[in-house]
This record gives sequence, C-alpha cells and structure tokens, in this order.
Amino acid sequence: MGYQEAYDKLEKYGQQHVLKYYEELRKEEQEALLCQIEQTDFEVLSLCQKKETLNPRGEITPIGVMQLPEIEVKKEEYTKIGLDAIRAGKVGAVLLAGGMGTRLGSDAPKGVYNIGLTKEVFIFQRLIENLLDVVNQAGAWIPLYVMTSDKNHETTTAFFKEKEYFGYNADYVTFFMQDMAPASDYEGKVYMEAKNKISTSPNGNGGWFLSMMKWGVVDKIREAGVEWLNVFAVDNVLQRIADPCFVGATIATNSAVGAKVVKKNAPDEKVGAMCLEDGKPSIVEYYDMTEELMAAKDENGEPAYNFGVILNYLFREKDLEEIVAKKLPLHIVEKKIPFLDDKGELVKPEKPNGYKFEQLVLDMIHELDSCLPYEVVRNKEFAPIKNKTGIDSVESARELCKENGIEL
Repeated sequence: MGYQEAYDKLEKYGQQHVLKYYEELRKEEQEALLCQIEQTDFEVLSLCQKKETLNPRGEITPIGVMQLPEIEVKKEEYTKIGLDAIRAGKVGAVLLAGGMGTRLGSDAPKGVYNIGLTKEVFIFQRLIENLLDVVNQAGAWIPLYVMTSDKNHETTTAFFKEKEYFGYNADYVTFFMQDMAPASDYEGKVYMEAKNKISTSPNGNGGWFLSMMKWGVVDKIREAGVEWLNVFAVDNVLQRIADPCFVGATIATNSAVGAKVVKKNAPDEKVGAMCLEDGKPSIVEYYDMTEELMAAKDENGEPAYNFGVILNYLFREKDLEEIVAKKLPLHIVEKKIPFLDDKGELVKPEKPNGYKFEQLVLDMIHELDSCLPYEVVRNKEFAPIKNKTGIDSVESARELCKENGIEL
C-alpha cells in the first residue's frame, strides 16, 4: 500500500492523525506503518457509538450440568473413550497465551511468570507438566498449538526453546499468532503506541480459531486427523488438559462442545455462568448477572446459575469451521491503553482511557446446539492467576498448588 492509498483509507474513517509523524520516520518505519494501515480493520471503531446496544442478551434460563457424582459413576467408561480418542490422534490442545503479565507487574508474556518459591516454576511449565500427565497416561503425544500475539511471539517461542519445551516433544508443538484489533479513545480515534505503530491489542479469546486458519494451522490439524480441540487459558495452573474423562464424556453424550465448570463460591463471583440463552447453550458473564439471576433457584432449591466456566472447552473441529464462517459479535471493553501524547511521548495511563475490541469464546458456544457443562473439583483444577495478590492471584494459586502436592 502506498502513502496516498493509506491516506485515503484513513480519511474514510477519520483517522488521518495516524500519519502525523510519517515524514519523521525512516524508510523501513514508513513501510511498516503503511503495512499496518493496510491490515487494520478500522470499521470496528464505529461501534463505539453503539456500545450500549451492541449485543443484547436473549432469555436466560438454566442448563443441566453433569455433576461430580454422575461423572464418578461412569468415570472408567468415559476415561476409556477419551484415551482411545487420544491414542488415535483425534485430540489436540490449544493454549491461549497471547496476553502479557501486566497485572502481575511484569512486562513479559504471562506464561513466563515464575510462581516458584524455592525454585523456578513458570506458568508455562505448570501447564506442560499437566499435559504430560495425560501424555504418560495415554502413551501418546498430543498435538499442542500455542497462540501468541505480536506483543509476545518472539519472547514466547524463544522461552520454550530455551527451556527445551519443559520435556514436551517439540515436534508436537506449533506456534501461531493471534489477530490484533486497534485500540481507541472513547470517541473511536485510534491511539498510537509509537510514531510508526497504531496501538493494538489481541482480539479476544474468541478469535483463536480464525487465527489458526490464517496461519495455516487448521490445514495441519486436518492432515493430522485431529477431530477435537481442547482450548484453554494460560492463567489456570491446575487445570487438566486433554483430560481423558472429560473428552470421553463429551464424545459419549454426543455433545457439540464440552465446558469444564466449577461450583461458584458466591452468586456474584467473577466467573461466567453456564446457561441457556433463547434455548441454546451460552455463558452469562458475571457483569451481566442480575440480582434476579443470582437469586434464582432450581427444582432442588439450589442456585440455578451455580456453575462457572474456567475457560477450558472441548470443540469439534468441523463445527469451528462453520462458526467462524459467520461473523461473531464484537465486545467493546474499557481498558488502560498506552498512547503517544501531543508531544509524541509515550504515556502509560493509571486508569482506563479507551476501548479494546474483542471476540469472546462464549459467542462460539452460543452458535452450537448442544453443550456438556462438566463439573470438576474446584480446588484440584481451578487456580487462576489474574492478580499479584489477593483473590485469583499468584498467592492463592501457590496455596492451591501446595495443597495439591506440587513443589514450589
């Protein structure tokens, strides 16, 4: 894309300020900026004006959950089905690791954060060790697809190489980069994070499969005969990945997707709750939980929306291709966004100053006709690291790791 084409595109969306420093840039910096302008979807910025009416919710009703006693009865049967699928090469795992450790006080990728006390124990290491438990149980390697972002790709790939993949077979590890979306102020004007770079952020956890397609990873999946993908977040250091019993239960019940859930510790806990929305499986986020929903009871007198998701899902690959052929909803999230001020100096704000645009995995689930919410033991599989201290923190995750006999 040449300068005039770039200018015309920016003018169409009222973003000409992106070229403010163009004449100051070196030739390669100019080329990089023109390339980014060409690749950026500025259309999303117009959604800022429709934020309040963007994604109206349908009718929320309870969904049935496969709870621990029911799972225990059929544990051997489900585990055998799951192990057979893993040994046949039909199960892959997708690690969503595009984020940074900013809230942990780190400028590095979140997965390289060290939670060890007496030795080094990295978040990535804990996840690989959990996956190796299943590899050893099945006697077969599970393809692992690691999603990075342009913020952390080089650091992440170099880290895995340096640590020799924590004992995982590198032939079964594939890296791909998450798509990015522009970040803007409240009026929909994109921020600049450098004189030659538009401020961007990863496009949310719902963009993972489309990114896999763009990177040619889906072709690799098809060639390998992988039929199921267990997608999981980087920040839960206790979760079981490609868990044979979970895989088997999802297959045995002929569910389009499986979703690991835990019993909520409070009606207003900050986790999304499994539900039906207009009769189809969905997740109601904690900030959408009304007083009425929190107070609702099921036929046994228990809270009707008592099971929260932990971002560990098992999707059929063929369904994913159909889902991304449609356009998933975009969610506008208020965030703190570093930006260049009027003097061209980088400012790191202390409070939210604009919007990021994200697709969410909950919208992928809502596209499907069936879902198996599958309960896991909270203290054994849910140790999220969102903050440095307090709730869902490095501190709380360490305590849960120690409780489960993991040496730190």
